[in-house]
Amino acid sequence: MKVLVIAEAGVNHNGSMELAQELVLKAALAGADFVKFQTFIPKNLVSTVARKAKYQQENTCGSDSQLEMLQQLVLPQSYHNALIECCRQNEIRFLSTPFDLESIDFLKKFEMPLWKVPSGEITNYPYLVEIAKTGKEIILSTGMSNLEEIRRAVSLLTINGCGKITLLHCNTEYPTPFEDVNLNAMLTLKREFGVDIGYSDHTVGIEVPIAAAAMGATVIEKHFTLDKNMEGPDHKASLEPNELQAMIHAIRNIELAMGDGVKEPSPSEQKNINIARKSIVAKCHIECGETLTIDNITTKRPGNGVSSMLWPKVLGTKAIKDFDEDELIEL
Repeated sequence: MKVLVIAEAGVNHNGSMELAQELVLKAALAGADFVKFQTFIPKNLVSTVARKAKYQQENTCGSDSQLEMLQQLVLPQSYHNALIECCRQNEIRFLSTPFDLESIDFLKKFEMPLWKVPSGEITNYPYLVEIAKTGKEIILSTGMSNLEEIRRAVSLLTINGCGKITLLHCNTEYPTPFEDVNLNAMLTLKREFGVDIGYSDHTVGIEVPIAAAAMGATVIEKHFTLDKNMEGPDHKASLEPNELQAMIHAIRNIELAMGDGVKEPSPSEQKNINIARKSIVAKCHIECGETLTIDNITTKRPGNGVSSMLWPKVLGTKAIKDFDEDELIEL
């Protein structure tokens, strides 16, 4: 199964249409399936008293107000048509995650194939109901949540008519310490809910999403940026374009390597079977009619003679002809 790779541009455009289009281009060149932005109306998303998270404080200037920060990171509604056209021209699919009810309604008209629901909305009852009513497939991040919270969200989405649900394991810290990743929890989600699983990554580097792909993730989401040194809350925990490309290349190799699970010689190794395996050969010169024993026969490469697995059957038989040293034994 092909792993769906979502290149999360998020708010790394810093409110610039030029940067947003450049992010689309870099995601396409890296080989991502989707480039994803975030659509929100700041005053509908956070209150005036909402404070920045620690990582946001460390990576942005200005006051401690989350509202003021988000006002600088808005993807204006007027940008969306141009970005979708940019995606079309660069042969990559467009996604944007809504963060409020009005933004859900706005994004409906663009007929995105699915919704990507962020971790922070997993306990947002009216949001989940509204997005489920569209009937579309939903990819749900599960950062900061426990199984009971996930179970309630999945139930709410299901009873309100959503399509297929894919659950992404996620840790909502930027960047996520490796000791907090807990990739095995992704497998717990599959076991508990019987749905496709994936992983939304906030670690530094590309190792963990590659490992997730090897463990059965069907979706990988990863933040990326044009430059980690830009000001903004998410740049530091994002990949730069060359890193994104390397991650996707590795994931595609993992897809090939997973195979069909049938254990049999592959086409590429067939030619090496006789080279690497051993046959029963004469250890020394053997006269015709001489009894074959551990003193006069042994096993050596190549493996195109009598199989070494027939050793018990060969011992004690008579040589059917003279054999020189290293000659393949014939029965």
